[in-house]
Amino acid sequence: MNIPKLKKIESVKKYHKNIELKDEYSWVDQPNILEVLKDPNKLNPETKKYIDHNNNITKKYFADVKDLQKRLFSEIKGKIKLDDTSLKFKDKRYFYWVKTEKKGNYGKKVRQIIDGSKPEEIFWDGDLEKKKCNSEYFNTGSVSVSHSDELLAYSLDTKGSEYFTIHIRNLETHKELKDRIYNTSGSITWSLDSKSFFYSKLDNFHRPRKIFKHVIGSSSDKDKLIFEEKDETFTCGISLSADEKYFVISTSDHITVEEYYFPSNQEKIIPKLFKKRKKDVRYSIDSWKGFFYIHTNENARDNKIQRCKIDDINNLEDFIPATKGTIVGGLEFLDNYILRSEKTDAKFKIYARNLQTNVEEEIKVSQEAIGIPGISLLQKDTNTTKIRIGWESMKTPGRIYEYDIKKPNDKKLVKETEIPSGHDPDKYIVERINAKSPHDGRMIPISLVRKKDSKLDGKSKVIMYAYGAYKTSIDPGFSPSRFCLIDRGFTYAIAHIRGGGDLGDHWHTEAKLKNKKNTFLDYITCAKHLIKEKYTYEGGICFYGGSAGGLTGGAVANMEPKLFFSMLLLVPFVDPLTTMLNKKLPLTPGEWILWGNPIEDEESFKTIRDYSPYENLKETEYPNMLITSSLFDSRVLFSEPVKYFARLKSLNKDNNVQLLKCRTEPSSHGGPSGRDNAINELAEEFSFILKTSKITK
Repeated sequence: MNIPKLKKIESVKKYHKNIELKDEYSWVDQPNILEVLKDPNKLNPETKKYIDHNNNITKKYFADVKDLQKRLFSEIKGKIKLDDTSLKFKDKRYFYWVKTEKKGNYGKKVRQIIDGSKPEEIFWDGDLEKKKCNSEYFNTGSVSVSHSDELLAYSLDTKGSEYFTIHIRNLETHKELKDRIYNTSGSITWSLDSKSFFYSKLDNFHRPRKIFKHVIGSSSDKDKLIFEEKDETFTCGISLSADEKYFVISTSDHITVEEYYFPSNQEKIIPKLFKKRKKDVRYSIDSWKGFFYIHTNENARDNKIQRCKIDDINNLEDFIPATKGTIVGGLEFLDNYILRSEKTDAKFKIYARNLQTNVEEEIKVSQEAIGIPGISLLQKDTNTTKIRIGWESMKTPGRIYEYDIKKPNDKKLVKETEIPSGHDPDKYIVERINAKSPHDGRMIPISLVRKKDSKLDGKSKVIMYAYGAYKTSIDPGFSPSRFCLIDRGFTYAIAHIRGGGDLGDHWHTEAKLKNKKNTFLDYITCAKHLIKEKYTYEGGICFYGGSAGGLTGGAVANMEPKLFFSMLLLVPFVDPLTTMLNKKLPLTPGEWILWGNPIEDEESFKTIRDYSPYENLKETEYPNMLITSSLFDSRVLFSEPVKYFARLKSLNKDNNVQLLKCRTEPSSHGGPSGRDNAINELAEEFSFILKTSKITK
């Protein structure tokens, strides 16, 4: 095979007086990278040639498993009810719901007058809209009906770079208005009179730091700026409160929040500060029945709920106090009840509080210990005691029940996720085990699902997913596609590693900044525990992760490559030092609070350098790897995986397969758009796992 090589150009830059950073591929980091996101023709020709050559190699690698991919595609699709209908939500004048069809890829939004005087109407047909756009990629940021029910505002990204254009349509005449607003974040929040809406504009660095008001029928040049965030590390957005009495502007970085509010019925907009920003304090406000409810971590590491009278915001009282070891979730409101969730030891509970008696009771959803409950309202009118509650686990498809808070024993199943090809939860085991970290004694939870008849004999292979960043929890939910692998003998595991928020705020903070290495040590701890407990063997694990999870994969590949037979690094964040050194990139300034600022701080520079997958590649035997990227990805720029792969191949001396697939067609951080394309991506990823496992059926 003709292995392409990316040219090396010697580059040595000095930081903090005496630290040299050598990067022979630094030229791949084009100065005009944000222009490439909009126009791939501006990509360096040498880089394009290298990408095209490797894409061809990757295509050839999969040539002999095309039949397997087709089978996997059919299997995955067979586990999805293609012609499905969601439950109806009762709004003020209409029922709203969503449906999908067998031949469609994007779904339809449907509504019908509550009194039934008119037939149901499809007010948004995703497949038809994509056809009108004449684009390979199609993504909606928002599809929002005005409060008058007459207008539809929607935002589209047709490349994958997350520059959204807002459009307006008259739902009664079906005609497009001339209004066009370019380079937005995609969010849309209607005014109550439906004569205007609010949106956030992207700056030159792809950051939403300004909020504008747009009046229907006017030019966007005349849009009124109502809020501007001056700090380049913060970004902002706007929403409507639960009782629709206030608009709330939220501006934040990853650890600090500041919010403003103004009445929804006033023409003159003067945002009022709720509470001044304070480092590492996060809060969100909502209004209901004369009170502001505040979900905050101030003096409550894993959150609490406070409240105050709207006309007395400085007089706060604890409504749901903080409890050590318990993560307090947000609220849903009814006239006489407040609903909430909490999580302890990565296990969920939901509660209903009677506002008359102040008595709170747990709502039991399932007898399963490990899974994800959910709460949703079934109508706009909150004068009801009926809600919807849901449940799913790693083996149990989603179930939604209609539930009357006054009749807790009268739970009615109203929808169950159908698996057309069949699925029997009783054939599988879901487990929660803990791995003890050898370096600091922390117990790292692992959620697993496997076939009930599988043996713990140390001979099976494990696919272990992980993320480990941004306080994101990877909850043990249901994914029908996983069973294509589980039914072939794999155990699927989720490592709830630090950096995520699975066990609360401390779980996140113990693996950020100078402590980031804990994320990678936790994953290795989990892998070795599975080997010790005979779930698998050394070299029997497949790493599965993307984005910041790809950083975890790249790091552990350098630290313990012999643990793995295969790795999928999907749009991986593998060159964090270069990214954190470039303050002009979209996300960089806002990321310093989590990763450190290597420009200003020498310790941060050294810390990131010491764990960076790119910086720590070495001459050793690496596992089989599939590394993906996209030219249009604004979150993890294509240059990171391309540089990483080039250096990997220049150092790697083994006979394993490492592949680079960089999408040159429009696609986003999350991959190509459309249901079939998403299934094709999964089928390819699964075929890589199976081929490197020497399973071809």
